[in-house]
Amino acid sequence: MSLKVAIQMDPIGPIDIDADSTFHIALEAQKRGHQLFYYTPDRLSWREGRVLARGWPLTLRREKGNHYTLGAETEVDLADWDVVWLRQDPPFDMGYITTTHLLERIHPKTMVVNDPFWVRNYPEKLLVLDFPDLTPPTLIARDLATIRDFKHRHGDVILKPLYGNGGAGVFRLDPNDRNLGSLYELFAGINREPLIVQKFVPDVVKGDKRIILVNGEPVGAINRVPAEGETRSNMHAGGRPEKIGLTERDLEICAAIGPLLREKGQIFVGIDVIGRWLTEINVTSPTGIQQLERFDGTNTSALIWDAIEAKRRG
Repeated sequence: MSLKVAIQMDPIGPIDIDADSTFHIALEAQKRGHQLFYYTPDRLSWREGRVLARGWPLTLRREKGNHYTLGAETEVDLADWDVVWLRQDPPFDMGYITTTHLLERIHPKTMVVNDPFWVRNYPEKLLVLDFPDLTPPTLIARDLATIRDFKHRHGDVILKPLYGNGGAGVFRLDPNDRNLGSLYELFAGINREPLIVQKFVPDVVKGDKRIILVNGEPVGAINRVPAEGETRSNMHAGGRPEKIGLTERDLEICAAIGPLLREKGQIFVGIDVIGRWLTEINVTSPTGIQQLERFDGTNTSALIWDAIEAKRRG
């Protein structure tokens, strides 16, 4: 089976080919004989009933500094393609949301991965609200008095922007911290979005586990350990990946959320687990598959394409 595959992603030039999940997914597609087309989100458009993208035919190779070749720039009608990957990184802003609205117009005839309707309705820090028994005490609020009350009851908390990514803007406020008011003013000056506050989970010093699910089934995990003096374990913030297995609790969490992910067309998902607690369900542009392959040999991209090809065959 040869598929026409368009990839909507951030600029391909600066990516780290030893870490980038989109590169790994696209390279696996190329190995299978699928045709690749690359464009950036700003080149997606709607014109007179058609969803169009201006970009380039793409050839990849695992050579640092020489990892891609682009063909002649052209405009394509995405309705003529078999698969479109929605792979730009957050922030999950109105620009991101608009791309999901446009791509929704061609799905499922053209298969958009992940399903854009549910990507839009399941941002990372909100989908976990459907599973309160699996998550630490959580508050989503805009009102400072409500946030102060939550902190008073739980003492040690994590405060972060609702639609942030990569560990940016994440703060730990321990019982003696006096900076809540100032941080609230800082966030309020940036936008009108609510904040998310969670009870601090001390197990984070042992690592924040990223579990990869393909079509609702867990395929493996990596442990992201915070740098010395850091609370954040994100690799963007200096976290160190380590090999780790799946516990009985991890499998329990995956069994609880997997059917919903599968039902809603979320083929490639990364969830974050600290200790016994689910903290995020990442459906927009999850990462970690290259690190997982280096640790235990799991080719997540092959499993992803197996799932996509099976769906295309019907």
